[in-house]
Order: sequence, then C-alpha cells, then structure tokens
Amino acid sequence: MKRAATTHANRTIAVISVAVGLAMGSAALAHHSFAMFDFARTVTLKGVVREFQWTNPHVILWVVGTTAAGGPAEDWSVELTSPGNLTRLGWSKRSVKTGDRVLVDLNPLRDGQHGGGFRKLTLADTGQVLVANLRDQERPGLQ
Repeated sequence: MKRAATTHANRTIAVISVAVGLAMGSAALAHHSFAMFDFARTVTLKGVVREFQWTNPHVILWVVGTTAAGGPAEDWSVELTSPGNLTRLGWSKRSVKTGDRVLVDLNPLRDGQHGGGFRKLTLADTGQVLVANLRDQERPGLQ
C-alpha cells in the first residue's frame, strides 16, 4: 500500500512540474518580436496625451494627434518598454499625464495602422525630452 501511495505522489509531482513548465514556457513565448515596427522609418506625431498606461509587460502611450503629412487628428498607440526599464532611465508613472501636449518620435507599424515603437517624447509646454529605445531596452541582461 505504501508503494502505491509513493507512486501516486510521484505522478502528482510530475504532473505539477509539467504544468508549471508549460505555464512558464507560454509566458516566455508571449513576448512578441519587434518585426511589426519599421525601424528604417521615424514618424513624428504632434498631439495630446489621451492615456499613459504604466503596465507590464509594456507601457503604452495613447496620443490623439497628426503627423507631418497632416490630416485629421487620430488615435495612436505607442509601445514603450517595461515600467522597470523606464524607471531605470529616470521615468515614473507621472512622467507623462493625460492632456500633455507632446511631440512623439516613433518607428511606425509596418501595416500602416496608427501606432509604433517609441523613440522620443518632447513635452511641448516645458521642452523636457524623454527617451527610451524600445529594442535596446528589451535586450536580455539589461543592467
């Protein structure tokens, strides 16, 4: 009877180990590549911050604005690195606020949608410049 209980316990541990391994593996796979951004091009967006989402795994900046090409103001999403990486660069969740007038340099999405990978932000009212290179900040082993 003792042997059956040991075998059952070993199977339970094995099942739990596999489940944990799969969960950790899927989390690692969830991190996307940056192939969706056109790093050969930079677009400057002039507008107003609609929202600054300070969340993992990537901070998102929502700006209602226009590019140099003109046209009506439209909603743009700009992907930054993680809050931890931005904190190491001197940012905080209060660095950008709803209603701030901004100029944002970004690498646009390849599919032409209104979004991109963050390069630089200038606060229009103060001239303060905030930078964070998305690809450089996401490399493994960042100190």
